[in-house]
Amino acid sequence: MTDKTPAPAKPQKARLDLRAGPVSLKMEVRVTPAGVLAIGGLVSGILLSTAVLVWTATARR
Repeated sequence: MTDKTPAPAKPQKARLDLRAGPVSLKMEVRVTPAGVLAIGGLVSGILLSTAVLVWTATARR
């Protein structure tokens, strides 16, 4: 094994340029790999809780 510490992970980048007539929108996002995992966990939690709410609301009583 070596005594070198691993290099920090490079952030992922995304950019969106949108134009519709006189309106334009420019967005840029930078996320680290840990941030991508955190976002995935949050989205999973939201989807699972929504599924439980729908199942409960449509269950016969």
